[in-house]
Amino acid sequence: MSAEDFQKKVSISDPLAGSTSSSTGVASRTLVLLRRLLEIQERRAQAYAKLKRGFSEYVESSGEALYQKLCSEITAEFNECSKQVREMETLFLNPSEVGRADLAQLLSDIQTQEKQKLHLTVTIQVLKKAGRPSERMLTHENCKFKKPMQHECVHLHEITEAAGTEEAEADAEYDNALKEAIRGVQDAVTCINEYLEDIRYEIAALEAD
Repeated sequence: MSAEDFQKKVSISDPLAGSTSSSTGVASRTLVLLRRLLEIQERRAQAYAKLKRGFSEYVESSGEALYQKLCSEITAEFNECSKQVREMETLFLNPSEVGRADLAQLLSDIQTQEKQKLHLTVTIQVLKKAGRPSERMLTHENCKFKKPMQHECVHLHEITEAAGTEEAEADAEYDNALKEAIRGVQDAVTCINEYLEDIRYEIAALEAD
């Protein structure tokens, strides 16, 4: 949907939008946009729930193709949501449409946190797919096979204190990365919820006028 189409859709949805110079018309248009933002955020929440379910199914079944297909669908959904929010930002910044730079900034802040949340959510899934270093399954792709049932395994090595320390450090690094990503998602969610609370207050104020 182009910015022009989006603008027309808002105008059609708002019976008072014909007089953009009217404060009542601007308030009504603002209300339409803010309600639409909440709808977009609900779409995002549903997409995250779908991604979470799909990843759990992938972990259980190792269905790589289905998981990659799901990731592509979710990416397209998030891109569409972001596109619509950016179009709304443009309308809020345009004095002839709404002229609310404060709300445009609020939408921009939400977008920033949503981008961070998605990035860290993907990071968490990548880490969980890989697993802790000490628990990862070994493959024998690089081993030398002398006979059909015999090979020189490259994974066989002398167990030393240094090797044990290296593995423990790798596990600790993995655990810290996972915890940091989880904490980052939680922080992003907290910020987004606070911004959405401001949006709801704005909606309530507009509805009261």
